[in-house]
Amino acid sequence: MSALGNDTLQTRRTLTINGSSYDYFSLAAAEKHLGDLSTLPFSLKILLENLLRFEDGKSVTVADIKGIAAWLPVRTSTREIAFRPARVLMQDFTGVPAVVDLAAMRDALAGTGNDPNRVNPQIPVDLVIDHSVQVDAYGTPDAFAENVRQELQRNRERYAFLRWGQQAFANFRVVPPGTGICHQVNLEYLARVVWSAEVDGRKTAYPDTLVGTDSHTTMINALGVLGWGVGGIEAEAAMLGQPISMLLPEVVGFRMKGRLREGVTATDLVLTVTALLRRKGVVGRFVEFFGPGLDHLPLADRATIANMAPEYGATCGFFPVDEETLSYLRLSGRDEETLALVEAYARTQGLWRSSAGAEPLFTDSLELDLDTVVPSLAGPKRPQDRVSLSELPDAMEAVLPAGSGDRSVPVAGGDYALRDGDVVIAAITSCTNTSNPAVMIAAGLLAQKAVETGLRRRPWVKTSLAPGSRVVTEYLAKAGLQEPLDALGFQLVGYGCTTCIGNSGPLDEPIARAVREGDLTVSAVLSGNRNFEGRIHPQVRASWLASPPLVVAFALAGTARIDLSRDPLGTGRDGHPVYLRDIWPSAQEVAERVATVSAAMFRREYAEVFNGQESWRTLPSPEGQTFSWDPASTYVKEPPFFRAAALKSMGPFGLRDGRILALLGDSITTDHISPAGSIRGESPAGRYLLEHGIPATEFNSYGSRRGNHEIMMRGTFANIRLRNEMVPGREGGFTRYQPDGDEMSIYDAAMRYQAEGTPLVIVAGREYGTGSSRDWAAKGTLLLGVKGVIAESFERIHRSNLVGMGVLPLQFPNGESRHSLGLDGTERVDIASGEAPLSSGQEVRAIFTRRDGEKLEVELLCRIDTAEEIAYFQCGGILNYVLQGMRDTAREPAGL
Repeated sequence: MSALGNDTLQTRRTLTINGSSYDYFSLAAAEKHLGDLSTLPFSLKILLENLLRFEDGKSVTVADIKGIAAWLPVRTSTREIAFRPARVLMQDFTGVPAVVDLAAMRDALAGTGNDPNRVNPQIPVDLVIDHSVQVDAYGTPDAFAENVRQELQRNRERYAFLRWGQQAFANFRVVPPGTGICHQVNLEYLARVVWSAEVDGRKTAYPDTLVGTDSHTTMINALGVLGWGVGGIEAEAAMLGQPISMLLPEVVGFRMKGRLREGVTATDLVLTVTALLRRKGVVGRFVEFFGPGLDHLPLADRATIANMAPEYGATCGFFPVDEETLSYLRLSGRDEETLALVEAYARTQGLWRSSAGAEPLFTDSLELDLDTVVPSLAGPKRPQDRVSLSELPDAMEAVLPAGSGDRSVPVAGGDYALRDGDVVIAAITSCTNTSNPAVMIAAGLLAQKAVETGLRRRPWVKTSLAPGSRVVTEYLAKAGLQEPLDALGFQLVGYGCTTCIGNSGPLDEPIARAVREGDLTVSAVLSGNRNFEGRIHPQVRASWLASPPLVVAFALAGTARIDLSRDPLGTGRDGHPVYLRDIWPSAQEVAERVATVSAAMFRREYAEVFNGQESWRTLPSPEGQTFSWDPASTYVKEPPFFRAAALKSMGPFGLRDGRILALLGDSITTDHISPAGSIRGESPAGRYLLEHGIPATEFNSYGSRRGNHEIMMRGTFANIRLRNEMVPGREGGFTRYQPDGDEMSIYDAAMRYQAEGTPLVIVAGREYGTGSSRDWAAKGTLLLGVKGVIAESFERIHRSNLVGMGVLPLQFPNGESRHSLGLDGTERVDIASGEAPLSSGQEVRAIFTRRDGEKLEVELLCRIDTAEEIAYFQCGGILNYVLQGMRDTAREPAGL
């Protein structure tokens, strides 16, 4: 932590706990200057403390602090603030390119005669390797060992690079593969709720806050820790000491009352919450949960809800600290000193929630009676599209092509046929649900009852169990539930994201062949948080999010064209039909087994969390403060972003005689823009790998190749389900090169445009860039030569990423769109910001010229939202801005 600011308002106080003294920046003391803050949302109180602690008269001023108090009367603000998180969390898919960037920045600094060690994290950074394990082996006792073996073999170069980073950078720790998912490890071990550090020679206590290079960083909000997902670009800047520039957010209150009914899970609740908040509209806002319903909501259920904040569009979904927070900290093995600090600090600072306290005031609010929640799924391609269990058959029918409902294809080597709607993947996976003992125990109990009745999984279903931490398998085994899960094919396959990130591995070849031959529309059911098109598996067109026990149930049923509220799962060994209600565990049964979870389990499993297995500890890796790039590597390659980094005073923004690279619809996700799944041999990225001697069997995934910009730029807009309206009727990364109209891959067209010096734009609909906090969705866009993205609206993280890479986000005014203008992609594009340099929120004129010469003019909104972002954009991106600042500081005369 850097030195503290000026403390102009004199709010520093001392808190003594069990004989230990801590300095802290008192919100009560601030009230003497700001007025009553008792009804300020808890999440904004944490932002206020951050401003008090870092007030320096420059990046944070007294006016900024007073701006939070001014928020209360109107509950909205246009004030820009500088937020400094206590730490950064990374996973390996986004972490590898971030470390690649830092290594390249060191080279760039060294190349100008400066000390490369100036590029070093200034705050603690934890990187958890969790995104790389794939479900190659499943349904066997040795599936876990085999998947780990293949993971290390595939990713040896990447892991060696991370081990280099571990020794080269200060404040940088790596949690090795095979440990767990970053958000669950964060919840169960890394988070402290209240942080303490030596600052200016004095021990100082302050809220645990963070940003993470994964959108589901928000899971930690359940613990009263304020954190959210950012792109790797913004996280790198935060690591290097750059504050996060943000507008003081609006806060939507979500009031809960009542309690969940028997048979309803936390997964059902979060899918309901997600649908409600998406309809409400919370993009760019904080959501804060309150009300008497929290008194009956376990921490694990809160974590399930907080995890999916990106799915409901919020920056975060925050739960304040209360008694349940302390209970969870104790259960997960935190020491009593930590608990004492958390309680004393939260109570002293007014950060403690109780039903007796005053409810905060919010920008807007909505309410949910937990008693109204029913068993649910979400899909077939968006997590916010909730359907009740009884509605699933109709929802599945809507996905099927007209007249295809009776198609079936015999499966080679089996005595069964595959049909439209059949479930080919059933995966208990992802941090969202595997962090919740209640739903995991429920899945085990349902499996136990199913085995007792004689039910078995259908032979065409690929089953897997991928917990978010090793604690899960320990308590499942202790409760006697791993064995029945094993009997149904849910053997452990790995501790990682697996299916939820698209690492579902291949379908058995006879199944894959039947899907191809019949052009069948088959399904996946997973306990994850993402089900975007093309993400789960390239052959799966309908993916349904569900609770772990429902995942088991659908593995037994084998089809999504079923109403499990009334239709049987199958026939028991006694010849009678078995219904879901027959084997669904009671709340009491679940609670009895959940009681077997103990603090000793957490302490045991996390005792050596950073050590890893022998294969990790003995992995050879480079040494030194700068990285020796291997020109032959297809995994880690020096990126081009910093080779000519120089701060320039940009004049007015202008783009002349540009072309539209792609014309896209609504809800284009970062998976559409930069897929994480498999690489196809006929794709530009596949051709690159083949040309470099990599056989198709060793392609690995786009996610694992993010350290190589040559592959990632070829993979940009390469999702097999992308629909470019310039190429109607065709799916995939294709476009038409203009003015000729030749059809080709988006990458090939972009390279032709680059060769002739033609600038490019993307035109899209609403919610552009929804989904994962994927910096390559912005980096790849830049490397294709795209200068601006014009959309009806942007998701928060991707908009920030575009600015962070020097790509201009522009928004259609209300009522205008590609449809209202009648764009078809053949138009030439001119964009000008006027005579003055760009400013945040200004209007920018765009002129689209048709082939016949007709001109269509529209005033677009510049979505560079803050003055700080303008400075980043002018420098060609936030990392170039930071790098230039290091160079300038190094050139300053001594004593300044």
